[in-house]
Amino acid sequence: AFMLHFDGKNVSAFDGRETAPASVDEHLFQDADGRALPFFTAAVGGRAVGAPGVLRMLAMAYARRGKLPWKALFAPAIALSETGFPISPRLARLIAGDRYLRHDPEAAAYFFDSSGRPWKAGHLLRNPALAVVLRKIAAQGVDAFYTGPLAAAIVSKVAGDAANPGSLTLSDLNGYQARVREPLCTDYRRWRVCGMPPPSSGGIAIGQLLGILANTEIANMAPTVNDKILPTVDGMHLVTEAERLAYADRARYVADTDFVALPGGNADALLDKNYLLARSHLIGTRSLGVAPSGIPPATKLAYGIDKSPEYHGTTHFSIVDRYGNALAMTSSIENSFGSRLMVGGFLLNNQLTDFSFESSDPQGPIANRIQPGKRPRSAMSPTLVFDRATGEPVLIIGSPGGAAIITYVAKVLIGVLDWHLHLQQAIDLPNFGSRNGPTELERDRFPANIVENLQERGHVVRLTDQTSGLHGIMRIGRGREGAWVGAADPRREGSAAGQ
Repeated sequence: AFMLHFDGKNVSAFDGRETAPASVDEHLFQDADGRALPFFTAAVGGRAVGAPGVLRMLAMAYARRGKLPWKALFAPAIALSETGFPISPRLARLIAGDRYLRHDPEAAAYFFDSSGRPWKAGHLLRNPALAVVLRKIAAQGVDAFYTGPLAAAIVSKVAGDAANPGSLTLSDLNGYQARVREPLCTDYRRWRVCGMPPPSSGGIAIGQLLGILANTEIANMAPTVNDKILPTVDGMHLVTEAERLAYADRARYVADTDFVALPGGNADALLDKNYLLARSHLIGTRSLGVAPSGIPPATKLAYGIDKSPEYHGTTHFSIVDRYGNALAMTSSIENSFGSRLMVGGFLLNNQLTDFSFESSDPQGPIANRIQPGKRPRSAMSPTLVFDRATGEPVLIIGSPGGAAIITYVAKVLIGVLDWHLHLQQAIDLPNFGSRNGPTELERDRFPANIVENLQERGHVVRLTDQTSGLHGIMRIGRGREGAWVGAADPRREGSAAGQ
């Protein structure tokens, strides 16, 4: 998990990213011949489970900023675990469509009935085992998770998976440490945009693509508004080309900076205005297709190109309160049901599959290769935007979506900051983007003429189900006259609430 918190004066970046066990090596996701394993061969079971970090991160944030009693924070989740909730249509589809949920008997007993049929929408799903775990953490603190019987049960489940055992140990759990890092903030027009630093790639990638677009006429390419709002072909071309350039640098340079140096030793070189100006000059009237990575100032690095699959399965929430606090948090167990291993009513992650499955290529070692104790690179992009003149927060945004998270968040930022859309309009706008491959368009949302126009410009277009889960809060007006408005993505089942 990653969390950005604004306390009315300063922004803090909390890093609760999982870590690789101490005994792993760079061949973890390779077969005997050195070839990368298929994704689900790697992900399902114990092999891909990293040391979980979200609880340590939340405890660290609470120790620094918390106001309410620790125990009180758990009461709503405990109550929901005990009373249950009706399975939503989307969750029912995910359960029914998953080939691997029966891998673990505990997970199978939770998600399927006694005859082995998946629970249907509307079934009241209770989780008394999770309630027991939450009560222990509420009473004893997070050490109840990272040490003692629960930690031993996690390790036993990971190591005891017959088909795909993992190497997570009690020492890996006991020794996990969350981090407080400096947020990565860049200026874009009249705003200051703050994101997560590595091991998240979101802050750098979004900073780069905004910095590239600052040298273009993107603000004059607002969507057309007829019976529905659609982005213009010119606007889509510019945005996707900027994304190609940002993703190219992401694949070569960005990883856990506790292990791998960025060009120049920090993010400044990758976000240098002159460097991004030069990158913007690569954008022409035809698509780059696959953009080359750049050579930022002070670069003396020779890295290979990352090869991590990055599937979808994340959640995000945005919060503001009456006291001036603002928070954007994105959390994940990686794939929709993680490793499919269940302990104490919760699923274990498969986060290690966010590492590159290959450790090197002819150009050098891959920055995001797996190493003991290292945090896998992530696309999670919790983002806070401030008015530079007043210092007030004006937008809190983030999304699930795997490696496409960056494109989803970028769409909303450009929609609000450049195209002056209302937040809900920017979220509802059909998703489009490029991760330095095909130009991906949300299926059934674009007319044929837009697809054809992009193809005429050299774009290889792929229509996909882009189930972003954008959740944001936008400030309308300034000072005492201002008001907060929330918005949620209709593609998933979240909502906006508050007063």
